[in-house]
Amino acid sequence: MSARPAILVTGADLAPQALALLTEFEIVYAGRTPQEPDLIALCRSHDPVAIIVRYGKVGAAVMDAAPSLRVISKHGSGTDTIDKEAAGARGIEVRAAAGANAAAVAEQALALLLACAKSVVRLNARMHAGHWDKATHKSVELGGRTIGLVGLGAIGLRFARMCDAMGMRVQGHDPYAKDLPSHVQPVDLATLWREADAISLHCPLTPDNKGLLNATSLAACKRGVIVVNTARGGLVDEPALLAALRTGHVAAAGLDSFAVEPMAAPHPFHGEPNLVLSPHIGGVTSDAYVNMGVGAANNVLAVLSSATA
Repeated sequence: MSARPAILVTGADLAPQALALLTEFEIVYAGRTPQEPDLIALCRSHDPVAIIVRYGKVGAAVMDAAPSLRVISKHGSGTDTIDKEAAGARGIEVRAAAGANAAAVAEQALALLLACAKSVVRLNARMHAGHWDKATHKSVELGGRTIGLVGLGAIGLRFARMCDAMGMRVQGHDPYAKDLPSHVQPVDLATLWREADAISLHCPLTPDNKGLLNATSLAACKRGVIVVNTARGGLVDEPALLAALRTGHVAAAGLDSFAVEPMAAPHPFHGEPNLVLSPHIGGVTSDAYVNMGVGAANNVLAVLSSATA
């Protein structure tokens, strides 16, 4: 074991800017697809004082294998892959790099919304196949329509600005949000389901909101609604969404996250003409990679410095 305290990264790399902040530590990488036995073995070998979570899950067994562990720092904003209850019981602090990937994810949400409204993927395929559908195709104009946002944190509010700039009416639901900008109208979920022409999810996944968008809530939405999810796949009941797409109750959906990742092949979503898919890359840009790494590193340093103060 190194004389320097160790930090375990559940991934294969960190941005150089993040590594520059952590020169006093031994950095141990778990690889791109770390499984729980791998993480337990590395914790037993290196007894890290911190874990930076990129991929995989960190539960009680991993924590118990690292008696010196003081902080689990997410390389991003979503901490649903960390057992926060187990961490709290062991006096381990959990931190997220909140807002570090807000611009990237909000832009991905906008890309998916526009792809759905303008049939970008389908028309592209038709054009490459030699078709010219100008006489038969009509897109959805978003200006003047209502977008309903579930979750008004850094990502949701940034996306709200984009939608407002396009002339959309922005409704939002977030029981924890305060001091909302004037262009966001706070509403309850029943109102959002009923009035939104498009719905975009930007909230964390919790035991209380798993399957938030399900057969019941989708049935309460307008026929022809557009659904976008760049948050967590568990927020959406996937069979219910697929059924709503096939009946036309949901006109189109753009998804960047899924209940099980990586998505297995074959998958019921494959080949659906009104479904635009991306492999959970909303926060994966060169800028966000640096921002998330630096944010995660700073969170580690903040917790460790307070513990020794």
